[in-house]
Amino acid sequence: MAAPDAERLALWDLFKQGLHDLGHTVGDTIVFEIRWAEGRTGKLANAADELVGLNVDVLVTAGTPAAAAASRATADIPIVMATGVGLGTQMTAGAAARNANVTGISDLPPGVSAKRLQLLRETVPDAPLALLGDRGNPSSPLALRETQAAAREAGIVLKDYWIETAEDFASALAAMQSDGIGGCVMAPGALFFAGRKALAALAIGCGIALIAPRREYAEAGCLMAYGAPIRDNYRQAARYVSQILRGAHPADLPVGEPAEFDLVINASTARALGLALAPALVARAETV
Repeated sequence: MAAPDAERLALWDLFKQGLHDLGHTVGDTIVFEIRWAEGRTGKLANAADELVGLNVDVLVTAGTPAAAAASRATADIPIVMATGVGLGTQMTAGAAARNANVTGISDLPPGVSAKRLQLLRETVPDAPLALLGDRGNPSSPLALRETQAAAREAGIVLKDYWIETAEDFASALAAMQSDGIGGCVMAPGALFFAGRKALAALAIGCGIALIAPRREYAEAGCLMAYGAPIRDNYRQAARYVSQILRGAHPADLPVGEPAEFDLVINASTARALGLALAPALVARAETV
């Protein structure tokens, strides 16, 4: 899904190193065929079909749209999600069972949506709140449902806004500003990750506090991030691929869930937004 920027390439280098550490010789016994969608969901189907046509041994995907495209392209070749959400999206054989050839790491474990909403409410206690989703990402409706359920339980009214391409970022944030939104939960997604610097700048310009799924968003200028370290996903993906190459079946490899979560706060963004963060909230952050 993403573009081959330096940070994304570093993650794939980490994945390759993980395979090497597990005893696989990259470039000898393992050869990579890489396809980039450059943030364009429409490119994913052709990319997946190309790789399936090459009869690769394993498809490794970044982001739910990429995993969904791979799942539509093959029911036979194992698919490992380095990032993405399987259950409740297009990679399922039912509401609670993933497709037999899909495994990997889930980016939306139970409770994480509610936690992000709670942190945002603590940060902007009186402001109207919103959720930003990607219509091209099958995990966004799931994130919306979970966050809306948490909002109802907490008595919070949460308005949802949607984008289809990166070109929609500005209009979505401007619409929030026009509606008086003061804080926004961002759904997980490769398109958002690739455009995190632009999103952060737009949010600051519109006076909106953004909480995002990974620390890289806060490092790029979003107010806060709460989620699992993305580097761990790629290390875990290497372990899944190693097991499959040694004969394991994806259906026998449970989808993994993060065990550790980071709260990261960008103090410069807080100052730019004119927010006085509660000391108790700052004290809970791993990084400020």
